[in-house]
Amino acid sequence: MSELRLDQVDRRILQIVQKDASLSIGEIAAQVGLSQTPCWKRLQKLESNGIIRRRIAVLDPIKLGLGMTVFVSIKIGDHTTESLEQFAERVTAMEEVMDFYRVAGDVDYVLRVVVSDAAAFDEFYKKLIALNPLKNVTSHFALENIKAETAFPISA
Repeated sequence: MSELRLDQVDRRILQIVQKDASLSIGEIAAQVGLSQTPCWKRLQKLESNGIIRRRIAVLDPIKLGLGMTVFVSIKIGDHTTESLEQFAERVTAMEEVMDFYRVAGDVDYVLRVVVSDAAAFDEFYKKLIALNPLKNVTSHFALENIKAETAFPISA
């Protein structure tokens, strides 16, 4: 699929909605200098082309009792296609996993895991190591979140 060409108005719409997806079409249109119908059509095009994947609310994990973030590096033992696909499917299904990356370097995967406390992480860890033969699992416990951003840098 070819990349969709985004003009300055599309980029401005994306800047706006990724900061606050709750804005009405009228509010977005006013900010980009369009009437509501053309703005709505542009939003529909951005959604149908998969640029806007979904509109969500960003929640505060601390207020939800999820105060522990752990970055987990994994080196797996079996690199067959079937094993890799099975591992990816199983990890993706784990609700504690917020981000899941296959990476190049000393490890195969990096996860960002969010749980309530050490006991909850221990339960997660036991489930994780039971999934597939793993060579190494290293956990890094976050002490402080200095920056967390959901908005991508989109130049106008």
